[in-house]
Formats: sequence, structure tokens, C-alpha cells
Amino acid sequence: MSENAHMSSRIFDVSMRIQAGMQVYKNNPDKQPEFTVTADFPADGFHETRVHMDVHTGTHIDAPRHMVENGLTSETLSLEALIRPCTVFDLTHVEEVITAADIVPLDIQPGDFVLFKTRNSYEDQFDFHFVYVGADAAQALCDKGIAGVGVDGLGIERSQPGHPTHQKLFAAKAVIIEGLRLGQIEPGPYELLALPLALQGLDAAPARIALRSLSD
Repeated sequence: MSENAHMSSRIFDVSMRIQAGMQVYKNNPDKQPEFTVTADFPADGFHETRVHMDVHTGTHIDAPRHMVENGLTSETLSLEALIRPCTVFDLTHVEEVITAADIVPLDIQPGDFVLFKTRNSYEDQFDFHFVYVGADAAQALCDKGIAGVGVDGLGIERSQPGHPTHQKLFAAKAVIIEGLRLGQIEPGPYELLALPLALQGLDAAPARIALRSLSD
């Protein structure tokens, strides 16, 4: 299977694979992960590899520090907030930006964690015109009282001045997940299993994220 969702016993892996040449934000070569073999057979009797990468590589969870000066950092991400029910919404009809008009009709209750499936999940290369969440949609999500939102683009917004989407969501204490792969995921309820690396004091953390189906 591709880097899209992998299924085993009704558990779907919705994480990007971290590898050389992978999709990175704006195709910036400085954001490509690098792998260096530091020991190998037969000379060393074992194999070890060093990884150099941005904490926003692939599927990751933003911490407020990313956009808020002196904001909370990666270790403050609560596992209780990341292992919980969630709902996948199909927004594949959206061509460029998710707006408040797309959000308002959705059945989102206070405290819900929502994941948006868009055409981004079907792109293997970075698309400079990826679907993003507009500031008005972020406000609509905050008005609904969401606990978190996950998107299948490498950014929840696309270089808006002042980063209003991030700012509004962080102000509402909402969790932000970016870089999901939802191409093979049907809309509906799931259990979210999001495990960020236990990094200390940073602005984001790469994560292995899975969805467990709640339907029969």
C-alpha cells in the first residue's frame, strides 16, 4: 500500500512515512529528513542510523510555541487529549479553502475532535495550492467548542499574514494535527490514537497516528 492509510484489525494508520524524498512543506530542501549510517556490519558488528529532521516533518502535532511567542511547548501535549473519540468529515469537494460555510452545517458538538479529509490526502507531492482552513472556518470551529482539529495538508493554513488560523485555534486551546493521510478513511466516528514523540521544549512533535473504527 502507499503512504495512505494502512489497515490491520480495523486499525488504520494515517501517518506519513518519514523517508528521503518525501513530501515536505513548499518542497524546501532544508526540510527533507536526512539519514546517516553511523555504524554498520561487518566493521562494527551492529547497525545504527542518525536522523536529522524538522519537528514539523510529515504527520505532526503543533504546539502553541509554533505560532505564539513563549507559548506552551511540545511536552505539554496531553495524551488524554490525543487518545480519544474523533470524527472524520469528508470535505473532498472543497477546492482551495475550507470556510465557515463548510463548517457551520457539520454536526460538531462542544469538546469534539474533528479530522478533515480533503483532496490533500491524494497528493503524493507537495501541492502549493493545498486545501487549508481559513480564518473564518477556524473561528467557526472555536465557536463550536472543538477540542482539536486534524488536517491532511502539511499546514492547517497557507501562509496567511499573522497566521490567524493557528492563532484562533491555539487561543481556544485546541490541538492541531497536520499531515494526516485520510485517502482510504470513510467519514464517521473513530477512536483517535495520536502518539507524539516525547520531545521537550519544542514547537511541534512528529507523531504516529492511527484511527480505530468504532463501527461494526
